[in-house]
Amino acid sequence: MKNLNTFAEFGLEPKVLQAVTELGFEEATPIQAKSIPLALEGRDLIGQAQTGTGKTAAFGLPLINKIAKEEERIVALIMTPTRELAIQVAEEIGKLARFKGTRSLPIYGGQDIVRQIRALKKKPQIIIGTPGRLLDHINRKTIKLDDVQTVVLDEADEMLDMGFMDDIQSILKLVPAERQTMLFSATMPSNIQKLAQQFLKNPEHVSVIPKQVSAPLIDQSYIEVHERQKFDGLTRLLDMESPELAIVFGRTKRRVDELAEALHMRGYSADGLHGDLSQNQRDAVMRKFRDGSIDVLVATDVAARGLDVSGVTHVVNFDLPQDPESYVHRIGRTGRAGKEGAAWSFVTPRELDHLHFIERITRHKITRKPLPSLAEAIEGKQRITAERFIELVEAGDLNEYKGMAIQLLEQYDSVNLLAAAFKLITGEKNDKANIELTPEEPIRVKRRNPDIRSSGRKPSGYGNRTGGSGGSGGSGGYRRDSREGGNRGGYNSGSSSKGGYNKEGGRDSYRSSADRKPRPSSSGSSSRPPKRTEDN
Repeated sequence: MKNLNTFAEFGLEPKVLQAVTELGFEEATPIQAKSIPLALEGRDLIGQAQTGTGKTAAFGLPLINKIAKEEERIVALIMTPTRELAIQVAEEIGKLARFKGTRSLPIYGGQDIVRQIRALKKKPQIIIGTPGRLLDHINRKTIKLDDVQTVVLDEADEMLDMGFMDDIQSILKLVPAERQTMLFSATMPSNIQKLAQQFLKNPEHVSVIPKQVSAPLIDQSYIEVHERQKFDGLTRLLDMESPELAIVFGRTKRRVDELAEALHMRGYSADGLHGDLSQNQRDAVMRKFRDGSIDVLVATDVAARGLDVSGVTHVVNFDLPQDPESYVHRIGRTGRAGKEGAAWSFVTPRELDHLHFIERITRHKITRKPLPSLAEAIEGKQRITAERFIELVEAGDLNEYKGMAIQLLEQYDSVNLLAAAFKLITGEKNDKANIELTPEEPIRVKRRNPDIRSSGRKPSGYGNRTGGSGGSGGSGGYRRDSREGGNRGGYNSGSSSKGGYNKEGGRDSYRSSADRKPRPSSSGSSSRPPKRTEDN
């Protein structure tokens, strides 16, 4: 089968294609190009690809495309190894189904099961769940699989490594035999092959060989900084590098607004671009960026996808992106048309593991560099200005300026005149402006942790953790529906306690009470901000 390269070529419904276009995606990733046409035909398939290659859209788009909006049964089931991945997949499915209205629901351990039962009464069409909690609902008869037409096993190798083989087999035996089954896995060990032989019918095997996905013409570097040092680090970097055009990426719309305003207060020509702006506002910002009225564009991932502006010399990841694919998209805004570019990333100490994860997936070493000093920033800006002076002198065509230059030289010292010219051209920054940025939570490497069912039983084959069984609100061991278990403390299904989890907590709310000290911010505020996404 010929691989298609753009989403418009797949024959997706207009409302599905509209969601893809709104998200800024045009060209399919390799795993999407190979998988989507097969999935749309209803074929069983095995997709072998690493995390961060776009697997969710590879199976999510065909699912959404074929489910009728009027459908009131569970017709698709997606199994994932962890609650974090279940939430992530559900969020992505929600974005892709935005205009069609396909209803999906994540089901996982660690969330109140009664709350999930209430949500199930709203008749979701797609269930995204972890094996343990899915079996709980099946046993309670709150989830019925009689009408399921499509099953997806996401990151199957990790599910089996965590001891979920028996659970997966039990669930698949309850799904109608006449169905479409898609299995996605980074590796293909013998137990995955055995599972595929047992439950897939003549599957097509598609594989994406990992390769260096980062452009070789882009010089990639990172600076380790604390959150409160980021803004001063950015201004020094901009002064030292003096980019012709730069794109600075922030993780949230709030971050973009605050950062663009802060740069403007410091005397930089900057503006922001994010999903809350109208099309007219976006067009106006992009016109200013293209014609050089502003030389720093601050943007979110959603707003910047598909941007094609020639002459972008620098990309700065003020906040690290959530996944390697977004990193590649971001830095790809520079180094285009055979030109060299520079990509800088600010990384907090708690995000170093996530940076190394990006390096592994992109197969590119990102060079560590020190935070520029104030002296380096001043020297760098003057050096760039001197180079531009020399270029103008060598180019000639200065006759109309020579008369005034001669008059000034008769009155003032030549060194002082040149120094004044440097000061005028480099510009004075308002370093005394009071800048207060709301801190963002660090991104952590997604941990692959088991979903423990509400019966409290560990998945078979999954090793013991530190800390014993853990009492009610105790400080160690797995308790029911825990995510990380003994190495961070037991799960407390009621009130939080030392080392415990908050039952209604979000994806990253696994900090123990000892970790919950207020963090200092550049504004001096002690409140801990909520984790935000592009939708906040």
